Amino acid sequence: MAEIKPSEVTSILRQQLQNVNLKTEMEETGTVLLVGDGIARVYGLQNVRSGELVTFETMSGSENITGIALNLEEDNVGVVLLGDSKSLNEGDICKRTGRIASIKVGEGLLGRVINTLGEPIDGKGAIEGELCEMPIERKAPGVIFRQPVKEPLQTGLKAVDAMIPIGRGQRELIIGDRQTGKTAIALDTIINQKEFYEQCNPVY
Repeated sequence: MAEIKPSEVTSILRQQLQNVNLKTEMEETGTVLLVGDGIARVYGLQNVRSGELVTFETMSGSENITGIALNLEEDNVGVVLLGDSKSLNEGDICKRTGRIASIKVGEGLLGRVINTLGEPIDGKGAIEGELCEMPIERKAPGVIFRQPVKEPLQTGLKAVDAMIPIGRGQRELIIGDRQTGKTAIALDTIINQKEFYEQCNPVY
């Protein structure tokens, strides 16, 4: 049997005690009551705010699931899940993050594929460049605060450009039944802006 030296035990205990954090932290947690169709009903989050990010700790020990608290009721909170809800069960713990759901936006997002939280999922690394954080649920600026429409936007589709004058920065609706080519019009309009990109005057 190996001999235990008191000096070694003392040094190990000293090292562990030096890293002890005696600061008290409070976390508001809730319990999952019901899960279904990407929605979780949570009890116990008394001070959660609408649009706040919450995280779930599953009993199975799999990766944490994030959600957005949207429906604030008297005795429970409706949370939209931003991940696979199959691993989430009744009785799992839900914690507040204190952060309103937001993503970092900027020109570095152009051409990238991101998830709901603005995290890149295209395997091209982190998003670079100057980014500013914007809440997902954000009130659009009023007409007075917008830049006036002062130049046309050519879609590259002759039928549209001949009949409908579209100003750059103007909001347009594409309305129609299913399978009538609404998405095709939007995608063709985006592709047809390539010449402006090559002229170093891109349309965002």
